[in-house]
Amino acid sequence: MTTAGPTAVALDEATVAFRLAGARVYTAVEKASLSVEHGEFVAIVGPTGCGKSTLLNVAAGLLKPAAGSVRIFDVPLTGLNRDAGYLFQADALFPWKTALDNVAIGLEIKGAPRAHALERAQGWLAQVGLGAFGNRYPHMLSGGQRKRVGLAQVLIRDPKILLMDEPFGPLDAQTRQIMGNLLLELWNADRKAVLFVTHDLEEAIALADRVVIMSAGPSSRIIGDWRVTLKRPRDISEVRMEKEFHELHREIWSVLKDEVMKGYAQSTQAVGAD
Repeated sequence: MTTAGPTAVALDEATVAFRLAGARVYTAVEKASLSVEHGEFVAIVGPTGCGKSTLLNVAAGLLKPAAGSVRIFDVPLTGLNRDAGYLFQADALFPWKTALDNVAIGLEIKGAPRAHALERAQGWLAQVGLGAFGNRYPHMLSGGQRKRVGLAQVLIRDPKILLMDEPFGPLDAQTRQIMGNLLLELWNADRKAVLFVTHDLEEAIALADRVVIMSAGPSSRIIGDWRVTLKRPRDISEVRMEKEFHELHREIWSVLKDEVMKGYAQSTQAVGAD
């Protein structure tokens, strides 16, 4: 459930294009309009290479749209989105720092005293189930444990918006489910605006309030927006057993399947051209 207030993220007909050799222009995303309310969890799903991450980078201020606008809490975005925390698919941990130091650095770079930062970091490690692992280095942790540290590293800064780019993509199915439930538990405790990119439609439905579908590229567009009315709090394994889940999955997949096949055909044609 969302709360009243300014829209956390608002993309209005955002177009993202890149200049190529020979004065050519590649349009990755065309006229994308998308809003995320404060406290709302929105998932973006689409074929590989359709521009899901591109939209996330626009919301982060890492890419400037060639046309259209981006507003964060009703204020035009003119640089990096300082209200957002970004969790990537790849680990963003410093290999020479312990788990505790990797989390604490989020506060230290903002000027917090080290003792205070370490105390807060220990608290966040405990919240993600790693209270006894603070002295371990990233190479000593499993993939799921590194993701937990990464999540704590982002949340310790208390961002108003979470931008998540297939954060659980490299994990096995069981660990993905555990991480999904952990994310929902933390989000239920402090409902931030979340924009979550995934290629997994089941994951999107299980986590989100809304599922947004993008077409195959180039010039990808948003072609569907479904509201998920499954009750919260949710357990990912249990919610996937519900009739409403399967009905919604069937409805969305009937649209998404065609775009996935288009994307696959384009990729095979590109390989053949090489």
